[in-house]
Amino acid sequence: MSTSDEDRARGTARDVGGKIKEGLGKLTGDRELQSEGNLDQAKGKAQKAWGDLKDAVTPKPDPDVR
Repeated sequence: MSTSDEDRARGTARDVGGKIKEGLGKLTGDRELQSEGNLDQAKGKAQKAWGDLKDAVTPKPDPDVR
């Protein structure tokens, strides 16, 4: 697995975890937990974007060159 794939996977996991935290915070009325969930979601989205950016700037091999 490439580092960009790892970043996207970890970002997705953090985003999902944040959604769970946010939901629990809403359910229990815990605004701090809800805020932590929102922050985790933002961090997860940023990490996924970082993985996408790594792919965008990494040179791809030219299929015509042997």
